Amino acid sequence: MKVLVTDPIADAGLDVLRDAGHEVETGYELEGDALLEAVSDANGLIVRSGTEVTEDVLDAAEDLVIVGRAGIGVDNIDIDAAKDHGVIVANAPEGNVRAAAEHTVAMTFATARSIPQAHIRLKNGEWAKSDYLGTELDGKTLGVVGLGRVGQEVAKKLDSLGMDIVAYDPYISEERADRIGAELVEFEPCLEAADFLTVHTPLTPETEGLIGEDELSLLGDGYLVNCARGGVVDEDALAAKVEDGTLAGAAIDVFAEEPLPADSPLLEHDDIIVTPHLGASTEAAQENVATSTASQVNAALIGEPVANALNAPSIDESAFPRVEPYIDLAETAGKVAAQLLEGRIENIEVTYEGEIADEDVEFVTASALKGVFEPLEWQVNAVNAPQIAEDRGVDVTESKTRQAEDFQSLISVTVSNDDDKVSVDGTLFAGDDPRIVRIDGYRVDAIPHGRMVIARNTDEPGVIGLIGSVMGDHDVNIAGMFNARETIGGEALTVYNVDSEVPDAAKEELEADERIIGISDITLNGQA
Repeated sequence: MKVLVTDPIADAGLDVLRDAGHEVETGYELEGDALLEAVSDANGLIVRSGTEVTEDVLDAAEDLVIVGRAGIGVDNIDIDAAKDHGVIVANAPEGNVRAAAEHTVAMTFATARSIPQAHIRLKNGEWAKSDYLGTELDGKTLGVVGLGRVGQEVAKKLDSLGMDIVAYDPYISEERADRIGAELVEFEPCLEAADFLTVHTPLTPETEGLIGEDELSLLGDGYLVNCARGGVVDEDALAAKVEDGTLAGAAIDVFAEEPLPADSPLLEHDDIIVTPHLGASTEAAQENVATSTASQVNAALIGEPVANALNAPSIDESAFPRVEPYIDLAETAGKVAAQLLEGRIENIEVTYEGEIADEDVEFVTASALKGVFEPLEWQVNAVNAPQIAEDRGVDVTESKTRQAEDFQSLISVTVSNDDDKVSVDGTLFAGDDPRIVRIDGYRVDAIPHGRMVIARNTDEPGVIGLIGSVMGDHDVNIAGMFNARETIGGEALTVYNVDSEVPDAAKEELEADERIIGISDITLNGQA
């Protein structure tokens, strides 16, 4: 497949893609119509912060499966539009965590001890020893806004240097904060307590301008360090607070506009240290980010879960082998159920019984939804299937039970409306051999592949023979048959695996027989 890379990444990442057999095209200066043309036949797209992945880009990329962001921040990617297009968005949050944390610590020391300022003056021939009286970190309070991966690393490193840690993060538990030695507090108390404040939040509509004039005033005679995302801190307000002495200093690595404009007020003050977005600029970090992103693109292109997907179900890499066989099984059960139900689908229930109930099944459930919606000819995948359900008012429920009566693990997909309900159960034999084992409570043993014909009929002599004869008369070969009934002489259900499409004339001939209650022609595995 074709992978387009529009921002530079380490060669190690490009090698991962090429080794997987993909065609890799680089276009580091692409924008406007040239970008739209280049992405039109791309299956994967890898970007950094220099490429804006807008709805127009996604509209142009009809074959796109995944956008990989070689880094953490994804504010340059329209994630909602990607989800609508069924395109996975994934980042590489682990690759540069250490580098970003170390740069934050370095910038904290730099502003506390005026290291760059003293360096420049000495280089210019000035021995300005008496002009710089630094601040020790030991015994001071570090305020951390955003206790994610980088924030936690910074907190741990500076805690070990004798700082007291307070943190604000509405999405982390007190237990987790306690484990890294941080006291979890509200936003304003965090600012008020901090001698040094470090920022580690993504740029979102909620965090843009999060720290403005009023918030900076709460810092008192403190220092601010931002190596996260530009736009979180009001740069004009920051410059003003340093100039009037409200803040002792600041160290900034990221900016609302990059490159930083020459007329930025941040450049006018010696007590504001600036670096050109160097947080992830280490050789190890660049290689880690590139290979991680490339590996996720590879996974998406072969239909495997993506570990760091931001708009799609993901699964831990170590757990994937245990649930992988159930992904296709759930999708197949969903397809069969949807094609058997008459009328509009209003509810979907996915149930897990036995050992599978102990696993993370979010991706499996998404695959079941994909199977339900795919026969309805919607453009659907595991990324947008949950959104399709929500947009169409389809209620989705997921349930688990460790108990299973007949099987080690069982997945059941039930679709229903006010008038009808269909349930299809599947399991794995010998670890990875999928079977449909129940349809609406009828016990069967059907191989879910290719084409299936499901017949409901009265349990009478000659009915199976009739079905076989009609199929034969219309040149439809039966590859396998699985029959079940409730009671002798009651209703029966039979599943036939067939080698070709059943003509409408054959179905009409069968349904004309009063013993035949219904005939459903099921297509699976991309059969036309």
